Amino acid sequence: MSTGDTAERIAAAARELLLAEGAAAVSMRRVAQAAGITPMAIYTHFPNRDALLRAVAGRAFAELAGFGVVSGSDARAKIGDLLERFLDFALGAPHLYTFLLTDQRPGARRFPDGFRDGSSPTFTVALELVEAGMREGSLREDDPLEVTLALTTSVQGLVQQYLGGRIGLPEAEFRALCARTIERIIHGLGA
Repeated sequence: MSTGDTAERIAAAARELLLAEGAAAVSMRRVAQAAGITPMAIYTHFPNRDALLRAVAGRAFAELAGFGVVSGSDARAKIGDLLERFLDFALGAPHLYTFLLTDQRPGARRFPDGFRDGSSPTFTVALELVEAGMREGSLREDDPLEVTLALTTSVQGLVQQYLGGRIGLPEAEFRALCARTIERIIHGLGA
């Protein structure tokens, strides 16, 4: 087995623990057990837990970059499609969502610089859609970075409330609430 295979197996085991129980459950000992290696063997590939979790986050963000292929005829329709994909992720993998988007992590991107430069694969997709909406005239000209922040944080706030049990709707109704909220914001931003 190659060194890369072992590193992948370690990262996959860490991700599975994170998905099932959250970031707090990811310990070198538990990851080693799940990967079928000794805890000390992990350090050959990852110098510490933070590096392992950064690798898990990097892989997850790379997967989420696949959100870039959205359907729809115009920016507003594409934003709706992106919302559905985001909700699939957030509600389907709540521990991973929390780890990536709400937990404090060393090296996590910070607004505005970490979002302006295109290094956030998830935010960049939304930013590109907002910029397209402004170019096509369905959204009025404004600061695209701040408009994207308004859209994304509105949904993230709703998801946080839902995952925290503060919104008592079945999932289908919650998704509809998110869609109406985004539509209201987009309407207010309309040209």
